[in-house]
Amino acid sequence: MNQCEQIVRNAETLGVVVNTQDCGTRIIDCGVKASGSLEAGVQLARVCMSGLGLISIEPAEDGGPTAHNVHVSTRSPLAACMASQYAGWEIKGEKFFAMGSGPMRAAACREELFKEFDCCEKPGVCVGVLEASKLPPDRVCRDIAEKCGIKPERLTLCVARTASLAGTVQIVARSVETAMHKMHAVGIDLKQVHRAEAIAPLPPIAENDMQAVGWTNDAILYGAFVMLEISGDDATIESLGAKVPSCTSPDFGRPFAEIFAAYNNDFYKIDPMLFSPASLLISNARTGKTFSFGTTRPDLLAESFSKK
Repeated sequence: MNQCEQIVRNAETLGVVVNTQDCGTRIIDCGVKASGSLEAGVQLARVCMSGLGLISIEPAEDGGPTAHNVHVSTRSPLAACMASQYAGWEIKGEKFFAMGSGPMRAAACREELFKEFDCCEKPGVCVGVLEASKLPPDRVCRDIAEKCGIKPERLTLCVARTASLAGTVQIVARSVETAMHKMHAVGIDLKQVHRAEAIAPLPPIAENDMQAVGWTNDAILYGAFVMLEISGDDATIESLGAKVPSCTSPDFGRPFAEIFAAYNNDFYKIDPMLFSPASLLISNARTGKTFSFGTTRPDLLAESFSKK
Protein backbone atom coordinates (compact mmCIF):
# COMPACT_ATOMS: atom_id res chain seq x y z
CA MET A 1 0.00 0.00 0.00
CA ASN A 2 2.91 2.37 0.72
CA GLN A 3 3.96 2.11 -2.94
CA CYS A 4 0.46 3.15 -4.04
CA GLU A 5 0.49 6.12 -1.68
CA GLN A 6 3.72 7.30 -3.31
CA ILE A 7 2.06 7.08 -6.72
CA VAL A 8 -0.95 9.05 -5.49
CA ARG A 9 1.23 11.74 -3.91
CA ASN A 10 3.13 12.17 -7.17
CA ALA A 11 0.19 11.64 -9.52
CA GLU A 12 0.65 14.81 -11.55
CA THR A 13 4.38 14.24 -12.03
CA LEU A 14 3.85 10.61 -13.00
CA GLY A 15 1.02 11.42 -15.40
CA VAL A 16 -1.53 9.24 -13.58
CA VAL A 17 -5.11 10.00 -12.61
CA VAL A 18 -6.70 8.92 -9.33
CA ASN A 19 -10.43 8.56 -8.79
CA THR A 20 -12.87 6.66 -6.59
CA GLN A 21 -15.67 4.41 -7.79
CA ASP A 22 -19.19 4.63 -6.34
CA CYS A 23 -18.45 1.50 -4.31
CA GLY A 24 -15.42 3.17 -2.74
CA THR A 25 -12.65 1.38 -4.63
CA ARG A 26 -9.75 3.66 -5.51
CA ILE A 27 -8.62 3.49 -9.15
CA ILE A 28 -5.16 4.67 -10.16
CA ASP A 29 -5.14 5.09 -13.93
CA CYS A 30 -1.52 4.66 -14.98
CA GLY A 31 -2.10 4.27 -18.70
CA VAL A 32 -5.68 3.75 -19.89
CA LYS A 33 -7.10 7.26 -20.22
CA ALA A 34 -4.14 8.82 -18.44
CA SER A 35 -0.91 9.46 -20.34
CA GLY A 36 1.23 7.82 -17.68
CA SER A 37 5.01 7.78 -17.94
CA LEU A 38 8.01 5.45 -17.82
CA GLU A 39 8.46 6.28 -14.14
CA ALA A 40 4.80 5.38 -13.56
CA GLY A 41 5.66 2.02 -15.12
CA VAL A 42 8.53 1.57 -12.69
CA GLN A 43 6.22 2.31 -9.77
CA LEU A 44 3.55 0.04 -11.22
CA ALA A 45 6.05 -2.81 -11.52
CA ARG A 46 7.03 -2.31 -7.88
CA VAL A 47 3.37 -2.59 -6.88
CA CYS A 48 3.14 -5.81 -8.94
CA MET A 49 5.99 -7.22 -6.86
CA SER A 50 4.47 -6.15 -3.53
CA GLY A 51 7.34 -3.74 -2.99
CA LEU A 52 9.76 -6.70 -2.86
CA GLY A 53 11.60 -5.81 -6.06
CA LEU A 54 13.85 -3.02 -7.26
CA ILE A 55 13.11 -1.81 -10.80
CA SER A 56 14.95 0.77 -12.86
CA ILE A 57 15.28 1.90 -16.46
CA GLU A 58 18.87 2.08 -17.63
CA PRO A 59 20.66 3.04 -20.87
CA ALA A 60 21.32 0.09 -23.16
CA GLU A 61 24.59 -0.61 -24.91
CA ASP A 62 25.21 1.21 -28.17
CA GLY A 63 24.15 -0.79 -31.18
CA GLY A 64 21.50 -2.76 -29.33
CA PRO A 65 17.90 -3.17 -30.47
CA THR A 66 16.61 -0.54 -28.03
CA ALA A 67 17.89 2.55 -26.22
CA HIS A 68 16.96 1.39 -22.71
CA ASN A 69 16.76 -1.74 -20.59
CA VAL A 70 14.50 -2.62 -17.67
CA HIS A 71 16.51 -3.88 -14.71
CA VAL A 72 14.85 -5.96 -11.99
CA SER A 73 16.23 -7.49 -8.80
CA THR A 74 14.70 -9.17 -5.76
CA ARG A 75 15.83 -11.07 -2.69
CA SER A 76 12.38 -12.61 -2.29
CA PRO A 77 11.71 -14.07 -5.75
CA LEU A 78 9.07 -16.60 -4.70
CA ALA A 79 6.94 -14.05 -2.84
CA ALA A 80 7.59 -11.15 -5.21
CA CYS A 81 7.09 -13.02 -8.47
CA MET A 82 4.95 -16.11 -8.06
CA ALA A 83 2.75 -14.93 -5.18
CA SER A 84 2.33 -11.39 -6.50
CA GLN A 85 3.68 -10.36 -9.91
CA TYR A 86 2.47 -13.33 -11.93
CA ALA A 87 -0.68 -12.33 -13.86
CA GLY A 88 -2.55 -15.47 -12.87
CA TRP A 89 -6.00 -14.01 -12.25
CA GLU A 90 -8.35 -13.56 -15.21
CA ILE A 91 -10.86 -10.87 -14.31
CA LYS A 92 -14.04 -10.70 -16.36
CA GLY A 93 -17.11 -8.48 -16.36
CA GLU A 94 -19.66 -7.23 -18.84
CA LYS A 95 -17.57 -5.92 -21.77
CA PHE A 96 -14.53 -5.96 -19.49
CA PHE A 97 -11.47 -8.19 -19.31
CA ALA A 98 -8.20 -7.83 -17.43
CA MET A 99 -5.26 -9.87 -16.28
CA GLY A 100 -4.86 -9.35 -12.55
CA SER A 101 -1.62 -9.36 -10.61
CA GLY A 102 -0.14 -7.88 -7.48
CA PRO A 103 -0.60 -8.63 -3.77
CA MET A 104 -4.40 -9.00 -4.07
CA ARG A 105 -3.81 -12.45 -5.58
CA ALA A 106 -2.59 -13.78 -2.24
CA ALA A 107 -5.73 -12.44 -0.57
CA ALA A 108 -8.06 -14.04 -3.11
CA CYS A 109 -5.95 -17.23 -3.02
CA ARG A 110 -7.75 -18.62 -6.08
CA GLU A 111 -4.80 -20.37 -7.73
CA GLU A 112 -3.33 -23.80 -6.98
CA LEU A 113 0.17 -22.41 -6.48
CA PHE A 114 -0.95 -20.62 -3.30
CA LYS A 115 -1.88 -23.96 -1.78
CA GLU A 116 1.42 -25.45 -2.91
CA PHE A 117 3.54 -22.69 -1.38
CA ASP A 118 1.25 -21.88 1.56
CA CYS A 119 1.31 -18.14 0.92
CA CYS A 120 -2.33 -17.07 1.24
CA GLU A 121 -3.03 -13.90 3.24
CA LYS A 122 -5.96 -12.22 4.98
CA PRO A 123 -5.11 -8.50 4.81
CA GLY A 124 -7.31 -5.64 5.91
CA VAL A 125 -6.65 -3.77 2.65
CA CYS A 126 -5.77 -4.98 -0.84
CA VAL A 127 -3.85 -3.64 -3.82
CA GLY A 128 -4.02 -5.06 -7.32
CA VAL A 129 -2.71 -4.34 -10.79
CA LEU A 130 -4.87 -4.77 -13.89
CA GLU A 131 -3.61 -5.01 -17.46
CA ALA A 132 -6.71 -3.80 -19.28
CA SER A 133 -7.81 -1.55 -22.11
CA LYS A 134 -10.61 -0.07 -19.95
CA LEU A 135 -10.95 1.08 -16.37
CA PRO A 136 -12.85 -1.48 -14.26
CA PRO A 137 -16.55 -0.77 -13.72
CA ASP A 138 -18.08 -0.62 -10.26
CA ARG A 139 -19.42 -4.19 -10.44
CA VAL A 140 -15.98 -5.61 -11.25
CA CYS A 141 -14.44 -3.72 -8.32
CA ARG A 142 -17.07 -5.14 -5.98
CA ASP A 143 -16.42 -8.66 -7.28
CA ILE A 144 -12.65 -8.36 -6.79
CA ALA A 145 -13.13 -7.02 -3.26
CA GLU A 146 -15.52 -9.85 -2.38
CA LYS A 147 -13.06 -12.47 -3.62
CA CYS A 148 -10.29 -10.80 -1.59
CA GLY A 149 -12.48 -10.85 1.54
CA ILE A 150 -12.53 -7.09 2.04
CA LYS A 151 -14.93 -4.20 1.55
CA PRO A 152 -14.69 -2.37 -1.79
CA GLU A 153 -13.48 0.81 -0.11
CA ARG A 154 -10.46 -1.13 1.16
CA LEU A 155 -9.36 -1.97 -2.40
CA THR A 156 -6.96 -0.03 -4.65
CA LEU A 157 -6.52 -0.99 -8.29
CA CYS A 158 -3.73 0.30 -10.52
CA VAL A 159 -4.61 -0.03 -14.20
CA ALA A 160 -2.67 0.33 -17.47
CA ARG A 161 -3.22 -0.93 -20.98
CA THR A 162 -0.48 -2.91 -22.73
CA ALA A 163 0.20 -0.18 -25.31
CA SER A 164 1.06 2.50 -22.77
CA LEU A 165 4.29 3.78 -21.29
CA ALA A 166 3.56 2.32 -17.86
CA GLY A 167 2.04 -0.88 -19.21
CA THR A 168 5.06 -1.64 -21.37
CA VAL A 169 7.50 -1.17 -18.48
CA GLN A 170 5.56 -3.31 -16.01
CA ILE A 171 5.22 -6.18 -18.49
CA VAL A 172 8.90 -6.21 -19.46
CA ALA A 173 9.73 -6.09 -15.73
CA ARG A 174 8.35 -9.66 -15.53
CA SER A 175 11.59 -11.21 -16.80
CA VAL A 176 12.41 -12.84 -13.45
CA GLU A 177 8.78 -13.91 -13.01
CA THR A 178 8.77 -15.75 -16.35
CA ALA A 179 11.94 -17.57 -15.32
CA MET A 180 10.43 -18.57 -11.98
CA HIS A 181 7.23 -19.77 -13.64
CA LYS A 182 9.16 -21.87 -16.19
CA MET A 183 11.43 -23.30 -13.47
CA HIS A 184 8.36 -24.36 -11.55
CA ALA A 185 6.98 -26.03 -14.69
CA VAL A 186 10.14 -28.08 -15.27
CA GLY A 187 10.41 -29.20 -11.64
CA ILE A 188 12.93 -26.89 -9.95
CA ASP A 189 12.13 -26.23 -6.29
CA LEU A 190 11.43 -22.49 -6.16
CA LYS A 191 12.01 -22.43 -2.41
CA GLN A 192 15.70 -22.94 -3.24
CA VAL A 193 15.89 -19.67 -5.19
CA HIS A 194 17.28 -16.96 -2.89
CA ARG A 195 18.05 -14.04 -5.17
CA ALA A 196 17.24 -13.00 -8.73
CA GLU A 197 18.22 -10.25 -11.12
CA ALA A 198 17.37 -9.59 -14.75
CA ILE A 199 17.87 -7.22 -17.64
CA ALA A 200 15.47 -6.99 -20.59
CA PRO A 201 15.21 -4.48 -23.45
CA LEU A 202 12.47 -1.86 -23.27
CA PRO A 203 10.69 -1.97 -26.66
CA PRO A 204 9.23 1.04 -28.44
CA ILE A 205 5.81 2.15 -27.27
CA ALA A 206 3.34 0.44 -29.57
CA GLU A 207 0.49 2.06 -31.48
CA ASN A 208 -2.04 -0.51 -30.27
CA ASP A 209 -2.40 -3.29 -27.71
CA MET A 210 -1.90 -6.12 -30.22
CA GLN A 211 1.41 -4.69 -31.36
CA ALA A 212 2.40 -4.13 -27.73
CA VAL A 213 1.66 -7.77 -26.89
CA GLY A 214 4.09 -8.83 -29.60
CA TRP A 215 6.86 -6.43 -28.65
CA THR A 216 6.72 -6.98 -24.89
CA ASN A 217 6.74 -10.75 -25.31
CA ASP A 218 9.69 -10.57 -27.69
CA ALA A 219 11.58 -8.38 -25.22
CA ILE A 220 11.55 -11.30 -22.77
CA LEU A 221 11.61 -14.30 -25.14
CA TYR A 222 14.57 -13.02 -27.15
CA GLY A 223 16.13 -10.31 -25.01
CA ALA A 224 15.85 -11.09 -21.28
CA PHE A 225 18.94 -12.20 -19.36
CA VAL A 226 18.15 -13.58 -15.89
CA MET A 227 20.63 -14.31 -13.09
CA LEU A 228 19.58 -16.58 -10.23
CA GLU A 229 21.16 -17.75 -7.01
CA ILE A 230 19.99 -21.23 -5.98
CA SER A 231 20.87 -23.71 -3.25
CA GLY A 232 20.61 -27.15 -4.81
CA ASP A 233 22.62 -29.97 -6.31
CA ASP A 234 24.63 -29.37 -9.47
CA ALA A 235 23.20 -32.32 -11.40
CA THR A 236 19.60 -31.14 -10.95
CA ILE A 237 20.43 -27.56 -11.85
CA GLU A 238 22.30 -28.66 -14.96
CA SER A 239 19.60 -31.03 -16.21
CA LEU A 240 16.51 -28.99 -15.38
CA GLY A 241 18.03 -25.56 -15.96
CA ALA A 242 18.66 -26.48 -19.58
CA LYS A 243 14.88 -26.74 -20.05
CA VAL A 244 14.15 -23.19 -18.90
CA PRO A 245 15.15 -20.80 -21.75
CA SER A 246 12.61 -19.92 -24.42
CA CYS A 247 14.76 -21.57 -27.11
CA THR A 248 13.66 -25.01 -25.81
CA SER A 249 10.17 -24.43 -27.25
CA PRO A 250 9.36 -25.51 -30.83
CA ASP A 251 7.58 -22.15 -31.24
CA PHE A 252 10.86 -20.27 -30.66
CA GLY A 253 12.48 -18.39 -33.53
CA ARG A 254 9.92 -15.94 -34.94
CA PRO A 255 8.59 -12.61 -33.69
CA PHE A 256 5.76 -13.27 -31.28
CA ALA A 257 3.25 -11.48 -33.49
CA GLU A 258 3.86 -14.08 -36.19
CA ILE A 259 3.54 -16.95 -33.72
CA PHE A 260 0.33 -15.47 -32.33
CA ALA A 261 -1.17 -15.05 -35.79
CA ALA A 262 -0.27 -18.63 -36.72
CA TYR A 263 -2.46 -19.82 -33.84
CA ASN A 264 -5.35 -17.52 -34.82
CA ASN A 265 -4.52 -15.14 -31.95
CA ASP A 266 -5.27 -17.82 -29.35
CA PHE A 267 -2.76 -17.65 -26.47
CA TYR A 268 -3.77 -21.07 -25.22
CA LYS A 269 -2.69 -22.80 -28.44
CA ILE A 270 0.87 -21.50 -28.14
CA ASP A 271 3.35 -23.86 -26.48
CA PRO A 272 3.33 -22.72 -22.82
CA MET A 273 7.04 -23.54 -22.56
CA LEU A 274 7.79 -20.63 -24.90
CA PHE A 275 7.02 -18.06 -22.21
CA SER A 276 10.41 -17.76 -20.54
CA PRO A 277 13.52 -15.59 -20.78
CA ALA A 278 16.08 -15.92 -23.55
CA SER A 279 19.08 -16.56 -21.32
CA LEU A 280 19.83 -17.63 -17.74
CA LEU A 281 22.85 -17.71 -15.49
CA ILE A 282 22.29 -19.91 -12.42
CA SER A 283 24.75 -19.88 -9.53
CA ASN A 284 24.67 -22.69 -6.97
CA ALA A 285 25.24 -21.14 -3.54
CA ARG A 286 26.14 -24.57 -2.11
CA THR A 287 28.95 -25.46 -4.52
CA GLY A 288 29.91 -22.15 -6.14
CA LYS A 289 29.39 -23.60 -9.61
CA THR A 290 27.73 -21.47 -12.29
CA PHE A 291 25.59 -22.69 -15.18
CA SER A 292 24.65 -20.80 -18.35
CA PHE A 293 21.65 -21.63 -20.53
CA GLY A 294 20.21 -20.10 -23.70
CA THR A 295 21.24 -16.95 -25.51
CA THR A 296 19.71 -13.61 -26.41
CA ARG A 297 18.69 -12.94 -30.01
CA PRO A 298 19.16 -9.26 -30.86
CA ASP A 299 18.55 -10.10 -34.53
CA LEU A 300 15.00 -11.27 -33.80
CA LEU A 301 14.41 -8.26 -31.56
CA ALA A 302 15.51 -5.89 -34.31
CA GLU A 303 13.20 -7.69 -36.75
CA SER A 304 10.27 -7.52 -34.34
CA PHE A 305 10.68 -3.91 -33.26
CA SER A 306 11.05 -2.68 -36.84
CA LYS A 307 7.62 -3.96 -37.86
CA LYS A 308 4.68 -1.58 -37.62
